[in-house]
Amino acid sequence: MFTASDIGWVVGHSYIVYAPLLAGATTVLFEGKPVGTPDAGTFWRILKEHKVNVMFTAPTALRAIRREDPENEFFKKAAEGDGLRGMRALFLAGERSEPSIVVAYQKLLTEYCAPGAQVIDNWWSSESGSPISGIALTAGAGIDFTSKEVQKPLQIKPGSAGKAMPGFDVRIVDDDGKEVDRGAMGNIVLGIPLAPTGMTTLWKDEERFYKGYLKRFSGKWVDTGDAGMIDDDGYVHVMSRSDDIINVAAHRFSTGAIEQAITSHPSIAEACVVGIPDSLKGHLPFAFATLSTADHPDSAVPDDKLFKEVQGMVREQIGAIASLGGMVQGKGMIPKTRSGKTLRRVLRELVENAVHGEFDKEVQVPATVEDAAVVEVARAKIREYFEKKGSDLHKATEVRAKL
Repeated sequence: MFTASDIGWVVGHSYIVYAPLLAGATTVLFEGKPVGTPDAGTFWRILKEHKVNVMFTAPTALRAIRREDPENEFFKKAAEGDGLRGMRALFLAGERSEPSIVVAYQKLLTEYCAPGAQVIDNWWSSESGSPISGIALTAGAGIDFTSKEVQKPLQIKPGSAGKAMPGFDVRIVDDDGKEVDRGAMGNIVLGIPLAPTGMTTLWKDEERFYKGYLKRFSGKWVDTGDAGMIDDDGYVHVMSRSDDIINVAAHRFSTGAIEQAITSHPSIAEACVVGIPDSLKGHLPFAFATLSTADHPDSAVPDDKLFKEVQGMVREQIGAIASLGGMVQGKGMIPKTRSGKTLRRVLRELVENAVHGEFDKEVQVPATVEDAAVVEVARAKIREYFEKKGSDLHKATEVRAKL
């Protein structure tokens, strides 16, 4: 088992240390990055050299590899001579996995890895201690640890994080805590009690525990802070953080759904969407996009043809009301935490400041950021976009007071 995570994060200590020890499996510890240590083939080399059966990583890592190696040459090289035929599953966690990245790597696993190998997205948090939703490779092992029966796992649904795992009661509710219909967007909450792996309080701070997780829904549900839906087949779709919902002319859209539409374009490797202030509609979706090419254009403003194509995909998949207000392109400009979560709030602050002409205004960057220099790259790209195009397009709903 190879888990490409910091050992201090919940996926790290759970699947680098505890799970392999409990299962009697070999675990691979790795210090490095998916690209640049020394190249985009590092992960696949580890899989081949150590005969790894199961791998855990974040979608961010796959996007980085895809950007540096768009033709998957390193993967195919590692697969030569059946070098990856023992690989049974590639598990993704830490952030939402857009369908395009799941489909791309599922094709590789189907062609080069073990029969039936799957890309499996799963969703959890530090507080849950184990996956809240996902797909188990051998679900029956939970009933009989000694069983040798080979079972067929559930089918994946690209864009979904699987089904609720045993012990977790996953529900979707509106802002009043009332359950919504299947397929409807809402707040993702958990019924009480949680699975045995879940938290029961915060260390010496019961009041903070209640305010942070239970107060919003009057103690009935545990608030995960995520937004999404459960489809008719019971698959959980985590679309975004609750505070990443964009309100466009009284229509609510999840950033995840818009990002999914953008990354369905073959030229886009990664996208992040935030709301940009708009004097007419309140906010509009604004995209940051990294192209799937090693030779990335320098300009922050995408060419008209690309933007028109991406805009068309958003309108087709979501609706005209969700049309992008603008798009910045660039490499190494989307800030993330060390566990791979996109820091949309930082980009949102930079964009809001830019609308008011405050390009150099300081923004709050959390200590968990992987590379603070990325924030300055984003700041420079936003400034370039506004100087070339955006200043005439984006007007704030109200003037900021100069303090």
